Amino acid sequence: MKKLLEENEATGKTAAIYAEIKEKMGALPNLFKAIAAQDETWLELTWEREKRIMIEETSLDRKTKELIAMAVCTIEKASYGKSVHETLARMFGASDSEVADAKKVVELFSSFGNIGFGLDVPIDFTPDMAKKA
Repeated sequence: MKKLLEENEATGKTAAIYAEIKEKMGALPNLFKAIAAQDETWLELTWEREKRIMIEETSLDRKTKELIAMAVCTIEKASYGKSVHETLARMFGASDSEVADAKKVVELFSSFGNIGFGLDVPIDFTPDMAKKA
């Protein structure tokens, strides 16, 4: 089974999606090439989700979204995603300090999460408390 469907091999709908990805992201990430090598419909669905969540305007700016994605990939030990999203965060304005601070938060809460889970700490902070503040 082929690992990546390169841009020069893409035809039809896949070629059109590749062109849109390059236009919106400035490059064609290998993740999309790997998905396209498996299933064109999967590529289309994945790209639609990417556009709606990461690219379209929402209450979070793109830099923040990329820092969150980098943090999740770090926790998930997804080295490809960690590298991609750190790069994109920097492309959208994240400074060295902001990237380092995000990594510190990941480390801190990875350990806090393990402590809380290991000790079965009872939940005493809930989202409804924010409404009362």
